[in-house]
Amino acid sequence: MLLGQPLAVVVPAYNTGPRVLRVLATLPPFVDLVVVVDDASTDDTARLLATVTDPRVRCLRHTHNRGVGGALATGYGAALDLGADLVAVLAGDGQMDPEDLLALAAPVAEGRADYARGDRLSHPSCARVMPWTRFLGNHILSFLTRLATGLPGLSDSQCGYTVIARRALLSLDLGALWRRYGYPNHLLGALVLAGWRVTGVTVAPRYGDERSGVRLRDALWTVPRIILWVAWARASCWLLRERRALGAGARGVLELSRSPR
Repeated sequence: MLLGQPLAVVVPAYNTGPRVLRVLATLPPFVDLVVVVDDASTDDTARLLATVTDPRVRCLRHTHNRGVGGALATGYGAALDLGADLVAVLAGDGQMDPEDLLALAAPVAEGRADYARGDRLSHPSCARVMPWTRFLGNHILSFLTRLATGLPGLSDSQCGYTVIARRALLSLDLGALWRRYGYPNHLLGALVLAGWRVTGVTVAPRYGDERSGVRLRDALWTVPRIILWVAWARASCWLLRERRALGAGARGVLELSRSPR
């Protein structure tokens, strides 16, 4: 627990092989519950997960691939059902350092934020460790997401290493979460529109010999389309509030004109 709040970790896993076992073996002792979601892997991931003996671990398996957003929706739902107050996400491929989990969860556990996002781009080793195509792409997408959400401090919009408070998670329609690449932007936009507090925490970038599943079409079309939706939804909400304020002001003027002089 952290400050008396049960902490769950959701681990989406697709064809991770033994890497997911290394992730589970390095989770810190303050983690109360681990929900691994095998997203219909076609390798030996399911067989390897069956050998896990850690009593904190619950393994769920999709019969067909739903994408990382779909896996998160399943994991989030299970963590809520099991009573978690804080829910973190760690990828099953080992790209997120469990040693950063305490610092990432602290703002949410202490009530200073409702959603904490990992920020790899601010880490001093990022330019050296992160492949240059991802480094450039993440900077561009983060800039666009920063404009769309109005979050001036947002640095790494594409990082999936996160911690969210139960209260914020309960306010979301998990079934409507974008299921594939682009889910971080969709989820972030939904939280901003709902008024939840978002913060960033510097985390270490980790890359091994895994291959990225991101398609060029996703980076050039899918994610920008989601960002545009977030910008449009935010602008629509602002216009609605302005119209309501103008309407209230007009009603006040009418009431004043009708009052006796």
